[in-house]
Amino acid sequence: MYWFLPMRTFAFVLAAALAGPAAAQTAPSPAEAARYTGLHAAAAQGDAARIAQLLAGGANPNSRDGHGRTPLHVATFAKRREAIRALAQGGADLGALENDRYDAVTIAAVADDEATLALLLQLGASAKLITSRYDGTALIAAAHLGHDGVVRQLIQAGAPLDHVNNLHWTALIESIVLGNGGPRHVATLQALVQAGASTQLADRAGRTPLQLARDRGYEPMVQILINAGAR
Repeated sequence: MYWFLPMRTFAFVLAAALAGPAAAQTAPSPAEAARYTGLHAAAAQGDAARIAQLLAGGANPNSRDGHGRTPLHVATFAKRREAIRALAQGGADLGALENDRYDAVTIAAVADDEATLALLLQLGASAKLITSRYDGTALIAAAHLGHDGVVRQLIQAGAPLDHVNNLHWTALIESIVLGNGGPRHVATLQALVQAGASTQLADRAGRTPLQLARDRGYEPMVQILINAGAR
């Protein structure tokens, strides 16, 4: 893909892409969580009653910790769904980005946390935001990781199927080039194709999804793409 870059730069870019969204996200460490007070502490602990009490007393639902995380980000990392609900009801910004430019939807998507993702979407969070250092989406992150159930949820929620990130990859391309060709990545590709994702958009070097799947010997993906009319 980055055939025009010096070899050292190419290796760095590829390593960063392979490390992926999970490595790029920064969840609160146990030490950070232990230092939290107020809404951040209540969010980390999943104390919905305390959240409601603090909000009623005028606490800012969108306050930030040292990494730019709001209480909603903290609750999402911790899978504290009742805390998420209480924060949303109290005016939390469901689309807030923390310092790594991740929103709650992308955090849940990367964690393969379908239950938390479903709640966030039900509460009105968007699946359409541009997130991360890669200018990607929650759908691209989930496709990269082969989180097929998350991918189906995001598709249903209107995630942009053909968004191209700054690596010049779509969700469909990432399911191939950053996947392992296994059942969950195959199911991810199938879901994207069935939803109408483009099978013709190519990577920066002009290689189509079909070429990329063939290059890797991912025969089930090759057959899905051929059946969808890919060239």
